[in-house]
Amino acid sequence: MREELFAELVASVREGGAILRGEVAPARRTIVEKLDVKKLRERHDLSQTQFAALLGISVKTLRNWEQGRRTPDGPAQVLLQVVAKHPEAVWDVVRPVLPSEAGA
Repeated sequence: MREELFAELVASVREGGAILRGEVAPARRTIVEKLDVKKLRERHDLSQTQFAALLGISVKTLRNWEQGRRTPDGPAQVLLQVVAKHPEAVWDVVRPVLPSEAGA
């Protein structure tokens, strides 16, 4: 690794430590709105099985989110925001299986 890149990396790690200790304010914050997962699923008229398959998660995970035992975080939270605001983007990539198509 070149010296200048290593120096940038060390400076970045030090800055991160200072932010965590509250010595420096972060340059930016990202806020992701909390969603009602069950209402979002119902808005698209999908079963738990269909919605879980669409998101690439287990039905058990979806049930935990819907019942408030767990909260989606990270990529799952962002994906749910995309489903809420731009569902056509998700349908373009992954199409839900309708009950009439399940046996086909």
